[in-house]
Formats: sequence, structure tokens, C-alpha cells
Amino acid sequence: MTTPPLRAADILAQRLYRAGCRHAFGMPGGEVLTIVDALEAAGIRFTLIKHENAGGFIAEGVHHRDGAPAILVATVGPGAMNCANVVANAEQDRVPMIVLSGCVDADEALTYTHQVLDHRAVFAPITKATFQLTAAGAGIIADKAVSIATEPRCGPVLIDVPITVADAPVASDISRPLRPTASRFAPSGADAARARKALADATRPIAIVGLDVLQEESQTVLRAFLEQFGIPMITTYKAKGVLPEDHPLCLGAAGLSPLADTHLLPLVAQADLVLCIGYDPIEMRTGWRNAVDPARQTVIDIAAVPNTHYMHQATLNFVGHCGETLEMLARNTPVAETWADGAPARTQNALLEAFPASDRWGPAGVIAETRAVMPDTTLATADSGAHRIMISQMWRCTEPRGLVQSSALCTMGCAVPLAMGLKIAEPDRPVIGFSGDAGFLMVVGELATAAELGLTPIFLVFVDASLALIELKQRQRQMANRGVDFARHDFAAMGRAFGGAGHTVRSRPELREALKEAMNCKTFTVIAAEIEPGGYDGRI
Repeated sequence: MTTPPLRAADILAQRLYRAGCRHAFGMPGGEVLTIVDALEAAGIRFTLIKHENAGGFIAEGVHHRDGAPAILVATVGPGAMNCANVVANAEQDRVPMIVLSGCVDADEALTYTHQVLDHRAVFAPITKATFQLTAAGAGIIADKAVSIATEPRCGPVLIDVPITVADAPVASDISRPLRPTASRFAPSGADAARARKALADATRPIAIVGLDVLQEESQTVLRAFLEQFGIPMITTYKAKGVLPEDHPLCLGAAGLSPLADTHLLPLVAQADLVLCIGYDPIEMRTGWRNAVDPARQTVIDIAAVPNTHYMHQATLNFVGHCGETLEMLARNTPVAETWADGAPARTQNALLEAFPASDRWGPAGVIAETRAVMPDTTLATADSGAHRIMISQMWRCTEPRGLVQSSALCTMGCAVPLAMGLKIAEPDRPVIGFSGDAGFLMVVGELATAAELGLTPIFLVFVDASLALIELKQRQRQMANRGVDFARHDFAAMGRAFGGAGHTVRSRPELREALKEAMNCKTFTVIAAEIEPGGYDGRI
């Protein structure tokens, strides 16, 4: 049997396979059939989804477990446009994503305009780079796309693929060398010496830790450094679990909670040394703008990229590898007693009191009961809304990426597909996705995909028939209730209608039994937790 000639699409798919990609998600049209065929031929499973936006989040969920770039496939025009939200999320939330869109050939587009628009122009502001595939350059473009998407800080790259280019016969380029990964490096010289002295002299140091540490896998070095020098740590939401959150040095996460900030920001202000380690303030509310003051504190930024955000300024800026830089700082630096007054421990206790696990019901009761029932190995996702702010403070993570969310773009409709992606990558681990009722309704069609794939995540929906966070802000501004409330729906019935299980619960004992049943269920489960409006007042 004669081996068919390689196509440009095959070269592209083979490079993605070499990058570790094993899954792709999308909604095909005629313009991307060759791409889908090439992905499957290369060993990358293509999964049909119900909407491209959700497909991108399923792909992201897989990425958070296997580390490979997410792959999203979309056809010309409306298919590509449906990707805009999830691609913007990948750009802001630092997710390496390869978007493969089909397009009409340039000569054809001169006289044929149906569904034709400039994909690259649309996606340029929300991607790290855009390319149009050429037959001769397919391998180089694929390698560039993977390299750009995965180098710090990660993000999405669009490859627009003309129909005839995808099918064009090409020679194998398997022997062409790939670009090697850049070497890790740490600062040296006078600034490094200043930083070591500041560390040696500090009596009230604190660390603010962000996503860069996870993306370069420096959590082991971070832990050793913090324990050696007795430095308490605050994480961004994305960095939750970089140390187990029951660790005595872990103060929990910060991002969007004014209530948490009333306890964390005063402690930061007391510090004489602030180490911003892989910290990206794109996740933070405005209360963290200029939360550190280099005029009276030594502030050291250690990040993958230079500070262009201007959310704060530092005494010293180190652009490089966080782990290597921490090892440089620790080398021959004496250790001193820190926080003799016990302020970090008092802050930990104050946060536990601010976010108690003892509520009989309401959103805090739902979260506390779920955390108590689900095993420590559970992987969780959270949709945007008031519940996410509370979950980010109350859901204790024992490992990195134990709670996945959109914490930069903060888009709704992500928790369900993210949970599906986690379950695809980790089928033997418990997975739960927390959604508000409005966010769940945005993606309810993907329950069909979950059923078709035989996935068994738990989807927990906070049902209060309102955009709770926006309604709260509306009341805080003394405005009339307009455009934030809607009808209560039977979410459990929706789960059953799509082939899963469904439960409606109104108390912690009912929730406990539903969770136990869901963990042993052979299908996905929708649990509708009905709560009263106003349950977040004064609690986030």
C-alpha cells in the first residue's frame, strides 16, 4: 500500500504532536477538514464540541494537567469569531494555546466575500502572534507558534490555514532542528548583592507569589527558600497550592476579595522586605495598586518579563528565572528570626474567622460542605461571580492548579468546560466545577459533549436566580434592581435531560449525600444548590 504524500497540514500537526499535544477541540467546517484529518493522523485526538468558546476552555483544562499547548480548531468566519473570548482569556490568563483557523485562499477572496474577513487582524490584539500557513514554511511556522505560545509569559498564537495550503504536498522536515529552550539564568553583580543584603537584614519579610513560579516549575525551590528564611507567603488565585494551603507560612490567596484584603494588605504594609516572586498583578483588584512602597520598604520583583503593568514599582527588578534567582539569593545569606511579634499567625486566624466553614447553609455552607466531603485529590474549577471570590478564599488546595479559574479576564461560562478538560486528562481523579446559575446556562449545551465522552465530573450550580455580584454592586451604588435577576430553573432536570444525574439540594446534609452519590456515579452529575439572594453580603 502506497503511503500518501505529506501535506502542509501534516507537517503542522506533527510539530504539535512533538510539543506533547494529544487533544484538539473544535467545530469543523469545510475549510478545516484537512486540519482535522492531519491532527488525527499525527496522533492528536480531535473532539467535536458544541461551541468553540467552550472548546477552548476544555483544551485549557487538558493543558493544566498535561502541560502541552491547548489546541482549538475553528472554521472560517463565524467559527473563528466564536473563539474571541477564550483566546482573549488565554492571552490575559497566560495559557499557551494554538488556534487553528481555516480561511479562504487569497486569490479566491479577491472575488468571493461570503464569510470572508481578516482573522489575523481580529486576533492580533489578543494573541502573542498570528501567522498564515504557507506550504514551504509549514514546519517553521509551526515551530515558531509553539515556541512563542510557550515562552514566558505564555499565551495564544493564531495560525490561519488557507484551504489549498493545508492540502499542498510537501517534503518531510522531520530532520530540521527545533529551536532549543532558552537557558535559565539568575541575576548577578551589584543588584544581586543588594538583594542578598536586604534578605539578610529583613525582620518582617513577606512574599507575594504568582503564576510564573508554576509555569517554570519552581515550587520546590520556592518552598525550601521560604522555609529557610521564615517568610510568610500570599499567592494570587492562579498560584494557589504552590505550597499546600495548610502550610504554616501560607496566608492564602489574594485577588478580588475586599474582605480578605482588609487583613492581608495591612500585613504587607508592615513588611520591611516584599518579594514579588513570579507575581503578575493582572489577577488583582485595584486595591493592590501601589500596595507596596519602595520609598519605605525594600521591594524586589522577580518575574519572567519586565514590569510594564505599573501596578506597583520596586526597589530592584530582576527579569529571569524565579527558581534560579531564589537560589542565588539564598546562597551564603545568613538566616535571622522573622516576625517576632507573630503578626502573620494573627492574620491567618483573622482570615479563618472572616471566611468561616460553620455556616448552616448559603454559599459559604455549600463551599465548606463540599470541601469537607470531597477528597484532597479533588481538582476544582470555578466560574466568575461572587461564588468564585468566596471559593478562592475557602477552597484549600494541596497542590498547584488544584483550583482552575479565569482570574485575569474573569469570564463567565468557563467552569464547566474547564472541569471537562481536567477530567479528560485525569479520568481517575475527582473533578468538580463550581458555576453560578447564569454562567452555567451559557454553556449547558456542553453537557451533551460530557455525555458523549463518558465523562464523570460533578457540576455544582449556585442557584439564586441573580447575577449576585452585579446585584450587590448595584445595591452598593443605591441603584434600583434592574437587569440582574432572572427566573429559577430546574438545573438538575437539565443534567438528567443530557444523560447525566441531577440533584437539587437545600441543606448541608442533602448536599453531602448528593456529593457522595455523584462520586460513585457512572455519568456526570449536576447538583443544583438553591440558596437565598443576598448570601454574599459582607462575606466577600
